[in-house]
Amino acid sequence: MATNSAFHFLTIFVFISIITIQVTYGDEEYEFIKAVDPTAIKMKEEKLSHFRFFWHDILSGKTPTSITVVPPPKNNSFTAFGLVNMIDNPLTLGPELSSKMVGRAQGFYASASQEEIGLLMTMNFAFIQGKYYGSTITVVGRNPASNMVREMPVIGGSGLFRYARGYALATTYTFDPKSGDAVVEYNVYVMHY
Repeated sequence: MATNSAFHFLTIFVFISIITIQVTYGDEEYEFIKAVDPTAIKMKEEKLSHFRFFWHDILSGKTPTSITVVPPPKNNSFTAFGLVNMIDNPLTLGPELSSKMVGRAQGFYASASQEEIGLLMTMNFAFIQGKYYGSTITVVGRNPASNMVREMPVIGGSGLFRYARGYALATTYTFDPKSGDAVVEYNVYVMHY
């Protein structure tokens, strides 16, 4: 009889332990996400900012800022479908490379169209001047490069651009078909806190 009582006690103890573990686990799962007061993370009133700068894609010379990491297949058409270039391009106030640098465009672009020169752009505009030093704006989108003006979405950012959203307009300023070098004017409109 004593063995039977010990078995019941042990069974009840294990059952209570399992319930306690499930309740504790359930509490931890509940705490996985919770509402946060925006002022606790220094979110103030949202504002719209406009940035204008020039993006220098330099494939030629001793220190290119854009290098091919995946070449297109040799039998490819004029679109260079399959090409992937990694970039660390200067962003300047004026169209001349010698004008004041305000940041760098870091990321890659890939030729993603078989029908036209259509690029997939994935890049961070990493700023190095003024109050935006160390902050980034992230752009990811389609760039039909032969269009006069191309629009790409701003999908986020860091630093002063946390929770950023907006769009970037790209307009080719110069393009050298021999070297592949290009200067593109960017007008970026960003909603941020």
